[in-house]
Amino acid sequence: MSKIVKRHPRDSFMIATKLPAWELKSADDVERVFNEQLERAGVDYFDFYLLHSVEDGNNYDTYVKYDCFNWCMDRKKEGKIKHFGFSFHGSPELLEEILDKHPEVEFVQIQLNYLDRTNPVVRSQKLYEILRDRNIPIIVMEPVRGGMLANMAPEIEEKFKNRQPEKSVASWALRFVGSLPGVMTILSGMSSEAQMEDNLTTFKNFEPLADDELATIDEVTEDILSIPQIGCTACKYCCDGCPMKISIPDVFRTINTLRRYPDDWRSKNFYQGVVQRHGKAADCIACGQCESVCPQHLPIIELMKEAAEILDK
Repeated sequence: MSKIVKRHPRDSFMIATKLPAWELKSADDVERVFNEQLERAGVDYFDFYLLHSVEDGNNYDTYVKYDCFNWCMDRKKEGKIKHFGFSFHGSPELLEEILDKHPEVEFVQIQLNYLDRTNPVVRSQKLYEILRDRNIPIIVMEPVRGGMLANMAPEIEEKFKNRQPEKSVASWALRFVGSLPGVMTILSGMSSEAQMEDNLTTFKNFEPLADDELATIDEVTEDILSIPQIGCTACKYCCDGCPMKISIPDVFRTINTLRRYPDDWRSKNFYQGVVQRHGKAADCIACGQCESVCPQHLPIIELMKEAAEILDK
């Protein structure tokens, strides 16, 4: 970064960086980390500054504890931050709570792609709607879902290729988020020059998705989401009498997500947050209390064994 600063006028480029909650052990650390970031980048201000990975629990609690929202606004008044926002990995309820308390937020970064619209952990469609209702600009992360939406089963990719044989599968994912109102910036984790060229080609002469193309995306989404799920309705009848205090619906919610998205690190993070407050799947003693009250008559004991193998290794 320092090389860029030396070679180009400061107003010819923009820099974004984030304040990491896990580096903050005291209020003094907020100022220390920020000053270290400025020094390492070789600049005296950041164009976009974010509170990193705001989510229910530790990270958000840390930012509240050290008054980071107000601290960032003070730095903005000093000219050291031009635009203030946060990256978000939490629930829709938390997002609304934060925006109610902090209307000064200028933008929010969320995970958004066509496959995560109904993901029970990410809930990106709901997050998007909240931000649109408040007219808050959106930065999109994971538009290609870590590459998952660039490499699919051949029979699924064929549905895209039959429509647009000259376009990459990844370009469909990028055009999906690029066609959404309110999107300010799209972040793509490119790992090769070819991927960069493909992205540049996609946006140089950008074409919003037509209705029939959106129908193709919906069809592909349905194919991916057709993988069998545990039919838990989260009524929580099973929870009250569980001697091990396991939040069984949250365990099943995690497993359902991982069945569709095997490499989803966020689902496992969600589960780790659950077991900080409740028992883990491996704690199940197979007493059968849960099965006796389950309205869906699920084989909970066997499902908990599966969950323990996946989540509690």
